Amino acid sequence: MRSPKLAALELKRFGRGKLPRAALVALLLLPLLYGALYLWSFWDPYSRLDKVPVALVNADRGATVDGKRIEAGDEITKKLRDSKTFDWKEVSAEQAAKGLENGTYYLSLTMPADFSEKIASSSGDDPTTGALQVKTNDANNYVVGSISRTVFSEVRAAASTNASRGFLDKIFVSFSDLHDKTAEAAGSADKLADGAGKAQKGAADLADGLDTAKEKTGELAGGLSQLNTAAGKLEKGSRDVANGTQTLANKVNGAADKARPFIRDNPQTIANTARLVADTADVVEKNLEKFVERAPAAARVTQNASTLAADTHTKHCVKPVSQPAPAVCPELAKIKAATADGARLAGDVNTLVKGQGADLTKLRSQLTDLEKKARDLAAAAPGLASDLDAAVAKVNALNSGAQQVADGMVKLHAGIGSATSGSAKIDKGVGKLGEGAHSLSGGIYKVADGNGALASGLHDGVDKIPDYDEQQRDARTEVMADPVKLANESLHKAPNYGTGFAPYFIPLSLWVGAMVAYMLIQPLNRRALATGASPWRIALAGWLPVASLGVAQVAMLMSVLHFGLGLEMAHPAATIGFLALVTGCFAAIVQWLNAKFGAAGRILVLVVLMLQLTSAGGTYPIQTSPGFFNAIHSYLPMSYVVESLRRLITGGDLAAVWTGCAVLAAFTVGALALTALAARGKQVWTMDRLHPELSL
Repeated sequence: MRSPKLAALELKRFGRGKLPRAALVALLLLPLLYGALYLWSFWDPYSRLDKVPVALVNADRGATVDGKRIEAGDEITKKLRDSKTFDWKEVSAEQAAKGLENGTYYLSLTMPADFSEKIASSSGDDPTTGALQVKTNDANNYVVGSISRTVFSEVRAAASTNASRGFLDKIFVSFSDLHDKTAEAAGSADKLADGAGKAQKGAADLADGLDTAKEKTGELAGGLSQLNTAAGKLEKGSRDVANGTQTLANKVNGAADKARPFIRDNPQTIANTARLVADTADVVEKNLEKFVERAPAAARVTQNASTLAADTHTKHCVKPVSQPAPAVCPELAKIKAATADGARLAGDVNTLVKGQGADLTKLRSQLTDLEKKARDLAAAAPGLASDLDAAVAKVNALNSGAQQVADGMVKLHAGIGSATSGSAKIDKGVGKLGEGAHSLSGGIYKVADGNGALASGLHDGVDKIPDYDEQQRDARTEVMADPVKLANESLHKAPNYGTGFAPYFIPLSLWVGAMVAYMLIQPLNRRALATGASPWRIALAGWLPVASLGVAQVAMLMSVLHFGLGLEMAHPAATIGFLALVTGCFAAIVQWLNAKFGAAGRILVLVVLMLQLTSAGGTYPIQTSPGFFNAIHSYLPMSYVVESLRRLITGGDLAAVWTGCAVLAAFTVGALALTALAARGKQVWTMDRLHPELSL
């Protein structure tokens, strides 16, 4: 029979019942289901990265540069959250480390405490690259590390741009302009230093001048003190003179009353006496400036006048006893006594003013007036009787002038006393001014010295303004253009893709091994079924051969991977033991599917395989898969196998391994129990078993 006809007969066999038709449909849909499930699972994992939990640690404490606050960590945190690249979880450094170790987070991104400071340093003297710290754990998922490198290259670029924006304007300042301005400032500082030097010299001269002024004001104060003492003595002397003129006026007034008859009878004698007084007043007035020196002469003149009066009295009035005395003698006796008193008074004045230098301007005026009136009296002597009253009035005026001189001397003494007190204050004030001037001179000296240092420093600074060579410019340009580098650190890093994907492909191969094994070995021993053996015994009899073969498969597979491909395992013995448990679990599940569902069970084995491959998270994190695969992820054994093998091969927390062992043991026991139940059912023969609708 030709091949086309044989093919038609084989296909016709699938139309003999419902189950063959269903098997035909399953065969037709199997490639579609296999390919569609895979494509659906890996269609666009990057669009669902926002479902992947990652730890974000923002330890940045910020920085202040030129009065401006920089919070680079907060800015990047906000941008990362807005980008929704991952499911960012802001946690502490301790929580991030623990979560990365136990699989709560697939990776962690840390912005260190000095992140802003290092970014800000790009404009300083010691630019330093700010580092974002990324940690991954290939024991959680190998592909996430590759994804993170792509994602964080964009984060790094954004951070670098953000860091550069605030400082580029400072980097490109024209150093030539800065050099010129500094040179100008140095020149101005030189001028300032010269001016300060001149000011210091002027302050020193001022201090010296005030020292001299202090000496002079001291001398002035001393002189005024002496003058004040002399003025006190002159005041007393002028008062004594005033008292004398008062006495003279009293006597003249009394004598005038008595002398009027004599004046009428002796005009010549009166004229002579008046001329003598006028001459005496003239001498005193003309020599008033040298009053102290001329006082003795004045005393002699008045003494001569007294002597003349005495002689006149003796000549005219001292007669023998037999001769009667003239009537004028009593009056001449009074004049004699008065001139004698004047002589004594002049002597007293001479003694009083001796050695004193007083201001006698007013007294001079009065003496001039006295001289004039005395001469008028002498000229008017012939008619002196009629002018006697006027003369008496002038004597009274003389007395009044003397009183005024005495009063003036009181005021003069008081004024000189005030001047003495004021001069002492002036002397003290000038002393303070001198001290201040010396302090000012010292301060300006320091200013001049400081200005000199400033000028010198500015001149030195002109030479120190940086002129970077090509290598230095390149280094700063590199930091400024790329101030943020990614410090990528991986926990338990897988050295290659083969190691990273081994936890995914090893269980796949073991599942296929169990599946193929049960194509050659009956899941339930027919002889045991026919003899009515215990269901558990039947189940174990069908499971042990495949499990034993599975252990041999594990030994061969891991030997080839380790010695042939170089697969290194963090826990080799534990890995082999765990894989023995895995192959026993897979054998139990495949056995039950074949024992329970017969030929259809083989198709179900493929279906379960595809569901496990697409939901185990062997390539991309399960969170990147659609919701259906996330829902079945925890209910399929391969999910726990992949998770545990990652820890055993690349290292990490072994808690997932213990969980996987418990789950696989439960699946194994459960599958064997279900197989035993299926064996009990198979011990009863039916027509369907004798004539199955479908056999593979």
